[in-house]
Amino acid sequence: MPRSARKKSSTGIYHVIFRGINKQRIFEDEEDYFFFLEKLSTYQVKSKYEIYAYCLMSNHIHLLLKEGHEDLGISFRRIGSSYVSWYNWKYNRVGHLFQDRYKSEAVETDSYLLTVLRYIHQNPIKAGIVKKIQEYPWSSYREYSHKPVLCNTDFILNFFSSDPKEAKKLWVKFVHEQTEELCMDYTEGARLKDSDAIEMIKTTAKVDTPADIQSFELNKRNVVVQTMKKKGLSLRQIERLTGISFGVLRNIKD
Repeated sequence: MPRSARKKSSTGIYHVIFRGINKQRIFEDEEDYFFFLEKLSTYQVKSKYEIYAYCLMSNHIHLLLKEGHEDLGISFRRIGSSYVSWYNWKYNRVGHLFQDRYKSEAVETDSYLLTVLRYIHQNPIKAGIVKKIQEYPWSSYREYSHKPVLCNTDFILNFFSSDPKEAKKLWVKFVHEQTEELCMDYTEGARLKDSDAIEMIKTTAKVDTPADIQSFELNKRNVVVQTMKKKGLSLRQIERLTGISFGVLRNIKD
């Protein structure tokens, strides 16, 4: 079955996700992260794309960027091929590293641009890796708070204020606001098998069986349910595994 054509963005701006094949890690150590960022910089010079935000996670990558003088598909094939060749050499492996082609969504409005920007920077928090955005070293947060290297930070900061100091202050406040963003996600379309979901619930909630959650104090139970939803479980799957009714689950707000 032929692949459907990607939706073109009228602004030229896209939110892009690369994923490791079968959820495999694509970064093993600091050198790997640095090498990928180096490739982003190298091909940025050649392709003239503008980067507004990035976040490199252990098994996937988020980018917010504007297409340059060549199609992003060409740029990403170059970046991917270069990184995979180096990664396979370093770890003495063969074969694919990234899952199929990259995922992308068109960013058509200023408001959604900022939504995606915040979502990308909050990714490590929602994944439970760090408690504060600034603690994660492999995102573009520090380019905004210190000195830009890859990102066109001025383009984004101008949305907040024409005064540089005020703009940075308002940007920091905006990025740290806790919201439930509706963006294309790494886990989108990929529900966990019940066996994997059961183990996840048991580990997260520290219970012997998912049904034990029913006996939790109300607020504690709701936090567990919220966590399961963020990890990709559907309400129906949570209902089936825990025995908590769908009506109750539906009323637990994120």
